[in-house]
Amino acid sequence: MSASAVTPVNESLFKLGLNQALPVSEQATTSRTVLNNELLRVVMFTLDAGQMLTEHTSTKAVVVTLLEGEMDFSIGARHEILHAGDVVYLAPNDRHALTAVSACRMQLVMVNVD
Repeated sequence: MSASAVTPVNESLFKLGLNQALPVSEQATTSRTVLNNELLRVVMFTLDAGQMLTEHTSTKAVVVTLLEGEMDFSIGARHEILHAGDVVYLAPNDRHALTAVSACRMQLVMVNVD
């Protein structure tokens, strides 16, 4: 699904085979938008070991779930090592960054707070 495709809010659906459709690529960070509408956006990411997302912010509230692997995640000056199953809540506009300690798969749910 492209980032511009809209998922209707009032229509239930299944998105299957995401792990197969988005494998971890060597020395790369990849992503795929799974759902996207005026309420929320869900994005799956894969990161090979050593890949990083430099410090940035989001105007949305964000829930990050690490599905596989190990990741160094920072919010401001605080760093935590995340393991599969760990969840992070990011308040809108909080500065954050991450580095994959091992090959990782994570899901982001971004919620409009307006």
